[in-house]
Amino acid sequence: MKHLLEHDWEIIPAGGATGKAFFASKNNEKLFLKRNSSPFLAVLSAEGIVPKLIWTKRMENGDVITAQECLNGREFKPEEMAQDGVAKLLKKIHESSPLLSMLGRLGKTPYKPEMMLEEVISALDEELLLDPAVHKSLQFLQTELPHVSSEKFTVCHGDINHNNWLLSDNNEIFLIDWDGATIADPALDIGPLLYWYIPRDDWKHWLGLYGLKYTEHLQLRMKWYVIAQTMLSIGWHKSQQRYQEMNFWGNYLETVF
Repeated sequence: MKHLLEHDWEIIPAGGATGKAFFASKNNEKLFLKRNSSPFLAVLSAEGIVPKLIWTKRMENGDVITAQECLNGREFKPEEMAQDGVAKLLKKIHESSPLLSMLGRLGKTPYKPEMMLEEVISALDEELLLDPAVHKSLQFLQTELPHVSSEKFTVCHGDINHNNWLLSDNNEIFLIDWDGATIADPALDIGPLLYWYIPRDDWKHWLGLYGLKYTEHLQLRMKWYVIAQTMLSIGWHKSQQRYQEMNFWGNYLETVF
């Protein structure tokens, strides 16, 4: 990685499970480097959704390295997810034609509820299926599947955890970590955001900022996707033997009902 830059740059791993991200710093200049980012990153940068893309370079071994601005700022705190800028940025993402067009060119097709249900079933082993909350949740997903269809499919982030939202020192808001981006019902993003971070009494206000009317059908879709994502988390954490996280999401599953 060092040979891509001039001398005197300090490069350190940025953490993360893939080991593909690095921070580079020299004097007062900072860059965020990543190996083999999707071409989607260029459109996200152009739309102002992620920090500005500075350059892209292809290495001799075929790897592509991207460099983005490394801004001074911080991750969002959970209670900050209720602020107006979050709703407005998510609306911008969901309504972006360039983002949708690029994902289509990259081969993404709509991620429909029945596809997600298949993933949920595959993620659950026999022991998990014996858990009363998991069993009840799976029955809910299967029963309500015919009722959660949506005519609108948009670019969805897929993991709107507050750690993926950044606030710069200039009060710019960014949403990062787009490796799981997909084309889906926007309720895939909206549901977890509301369930995890917004008090129920404030849902109508938040949806008003986003530009949606609170309806029973929207509520059902949000609940369906929250339960499905929670069950995927339970299955994944168990497969990784991360039992504390598995139990956390298992307990959360009971609260959704």
